Amino acid sequence: MRKIPLLAAAAAGYVLGTKAGRERYEQIAAGARRVAGNPRVQDATARAQETVKDAVTTAASSAADKARRQASIQPAP
Repeated sequence: MRKIPLLAAAAAGYVLGTKAGRERYEQIAAGARRVAGNPRVQDATARAQETVKDAVTTAASSAADKARRQASIQPAP
């Protein structure tokens, strides 16, 4: 029963979306490409990727250290 409202919303979204048509889709896509091609956006994206990469490396190292410490504390079975 819970799927009916979801399916109705999806159907309504599809109908409304198709009324906008391909032309509007192309306008939106062109705008997105312009934004993505902006050098400031590309710079911000590169900085964000570097920040995430550093955070993942730090988290992985920390998790490995904690696992090693935990393994050395636990008695052998």
